[in-house]
Amino acid sequence: MKKLIVLAFDNENDALEVRDKLFELQKQGLIQMEDAAVVVRNEQGKTDVKQAQSLVGAGALGGKFADIGIDDDFIKEVGEEIDPGESALFMLATDAQTERVIEELEPYDPRLLETNLSTEDEEKLREEFAADGLRA
Repeated sequence: MKKLIVLAFDNENDALEVRDKLFELQKQGLIQMEDAAVVVRNEQGKTDVKQAQSLVGAGALGGKFADIGIDDDFIKEVGEEIDPGESALFMLATDAQTERVIEELEPYDPRLLETNLSTEDEEKLREEFAADGLRA
């Protein structure tokens, strides 16, 4: 089953570093990522994609998720976790050994939010981002 996983960080750089660490963990078989994006909310509150591999585009926080049936509580929680000056890593993963991955990422002190996506909802998410001109 695919999972949409969000890791939030207290600064603008950790999400990029963690993304690179997750690629290492993927080589070890601890996580399988299909798509990932690093998102930063600048001091003015604007959300920008720093390094994307197709999952999230600017302005995608909230609206796109609602379109695929992810509940309002999750959307609200994501919005609260990504404050100005912070970053987040959004990823679409399969077969993640979540506890082991979090253990490896402990030095970065990530805040984990996670929700499962059905096959139908995953396809809707991909279609939404493709419509915005991002690779899906």
